[in-house]
Amino acid sequence: MDKSWMHADRRLKAYELGVEEFLNFAVENLGNTTHIRCPCVKCGNIRLFEVGIIREHLYFNGIDQSYKIWTWHGEPWEWTTNASRNVEEDEQSRFSYVYEELGMDDNDFANIGSDPYEFANVIGDGDEPLYPGCSKYTKLSALVKLYNLKAKHGMSDVCFIELLILQGELLPEGNTLPSSMYEAKKTLSALGMSYEKIHTCPNDCILYRKEYEEATNCPTCGISRWKETKDGFLKEGVAAKVVWYFPPIPRFKRMFQSHKTAKSLTWHAARKSVDSHMSHPADSPSWKLVDDKWPDFGNEPRNLRLALSSDGFNPHSSLSSRYSCWPVMLVTYNLPPWLCMKRKFMMLTLLISGPKQPGNDIDVYLEPLIDDLKSLWDEIRGVYDAHIREYFTLRGVLLWTINDVIGESQS
Repeated sequence: MDKSWMHADRRLKAYELGVEEFLNFAVENLGNTTHIRCPCVKCGNIRLFEVGIIREHLYFNGIDQSYKIWTWHGEPWEWTTNASRNVEEDEQSRFSYVYEELGMDDNDFANIGSDPYEFANVIGDGDEPLYPGCSKYTKLSALVKLYNLKAKHGMSDVCFIELLILQGELLPEGNTLPSSMYEAKKTLSALGMSYEKIHTCPNDCILYRKEYEEATNCPTCGISRWKETKDGFLKEGVAAKVVWYFPPIPRFKRMFQSHKTAKSLTWHAARKSVDSHMSHPADSPSWKLVDDKWPDFGNEPRNLRLALSSDGFNPHSSLSSRYSCWPVMLVTYNLPPWLCMKRKFMMLTLLISGPKQPGNDIDVYLEPLIDDLKSLWDEIRGVYDAHIREYFTLRGVLLWTINDVIGESQS
């Protein structure tokens, strides 16, 4: 009995030394002690904590036995070993499980925020059961479904909060459903659906950005930036007109962080033509002209070839209404033809509010997008390719525009 106790004590001390060795290795290679992936059985290299919390997790939960190559903590990949392939397959299956639970494809996370630690916590929420023993819903999938219901039926924030509280009371004890709007938005905001709300001149003269960011009146027509009430008073702080801008570059980066999507983005270069017919935009003269004129650009198959499309629609489901809202979309033609026109791969970049169509003044609203497209043409460094597992410099070019501009009727 004493000998068994001594053996157990030795094993415990050996494990403690192993934990300290691991933590020292991680801190030395990652260069920080506050955002480190936890390899315990429950966290599985998804959640991030400081060193002290990870030490407690490893003592109480134990380490994931399949994690033999510490790739998340600075150890290089060993491509020739079965262990490294197993780690890759485990990671892919973990993310695939989250996507299936949410009813999403890899690219639905295209616009996730730039903070990778925040994203890892979101994936952790995707794995966390809604309540102990629940296998159908996770915390994140349930919250996404409820929030979609809120948006679909125009539910107020107060009503949504009461619904969350009621659902939490109906669910078994220990459920993880948020009970406040703040907590719900904090969880969903990490998915990265960020945008910029830019004030504009009601007459479509300028955007209140850059040199006009602090202006209160349009320098061209003199009209106020603020909304006017029926009594003629200005509501300072409430813009008369706005445009919503959804930056595309973070979403392009996220596309390459998906193993499956990154591979699809070079499909045009890897495909084999079976006939002389045009089957992809890569067969077009415009595509080939770019390759010939800028060979450095054309030699990198990951560089993006884009098209811009815009059109107006009536969001109020009334054909007699003269209100016109204009979305501006980006299409990525690197993808195979069966993917590039899928809704999940078409990026909304601008949403121009009405009530009237912008006409030729749409150029004013395109300013932030053009700035980002110029940056994309110059180069975006440090983009990670999950398929090849390397960092590269990304560039992009706008090849085509698709428009349906109809002039206003003459009276």
